[in-house]
Amino acid sequence: MKYKILGLITARAGSKGITNKNKRNLAGKPLIVWTMEAAKESNAFSDIVLSTDDEDIVQIAKDNDVKVPFIRPKELAMDNSSHIDVIIHALNWLQKYDNFKPDIVVLLQPTSPLRNAYDIQESISIAVNKNADAVISLCECSAHPYLIKKISNQGKVESFYKTPNGYLPRQSFPLAYYINGAIFLAHTDILLEKKTWYTSKTYPYIMPEERSLDINTPRDLYLAELILKNQYKNGNNF
Repeated sequence: MKYKILGLITARAGSKGITNKNKRNLAGKPLIVWTMEAAKESNAFSDIVLSTDDEDIVQIAKDNDVKVPFIRPKELAMDNSSHIDVIIHALNWLQKYDNFKPDIVVLLQPTSPLRNAYDIQESISIAVNKNADAVISLCECSAHPYLIKKISNQGKVESFYKTPNGYLPRQSFPLAYYINGAIFLAHTDILLEKKTWYTSKTYPYIMPEERSLDINTPRDLYLAELILKNQYKNGNNF
């Protein structure tokens, strides 16, 4: 069976950590373009669509042959707007006005510029081979949850996460992973019905740390710049 797969890139105008984050220059091109290029290079999508409320980002998309069939409503471009609601809006619009309903939708956030075409292809392969409801990209934690602490109201150090009693060597810690934000994939009908990525048939796509950087701060942007410049200087491909 050949699946109809939508690549959905989401980028709103507002950003608290970095002003105009999605439009900021990163190694010679706007941050969002790295995601657009990875999506196109994957050759995995029936269509690639951008959901945004920013006219500048609309123009960037057009310059890079990415469709912008609608402008995202303001109520879906707030700090507290749900990504699920943004995706459902896009799916409903495409079905109503373009008569296009994909079997699978893949959310690609522009804040993951090091995610590449291979990562997209592999996550889709997992979804198809396992008949998954959803696939989420994860990365192994560098700081294990057993080592994370919190400060109590009394100012004392306490464990953030309940850990086994007694000394536990680091080598025996169970593997732990965090959501790196690079890929969220779901079967469209499941997402529309359950409005969540997480079901009994959600599977992981494990990404290496060097491709899992999520841009939220100026430091993240600086690190991504160093990584990408080094990558192209040395001819490396993550």
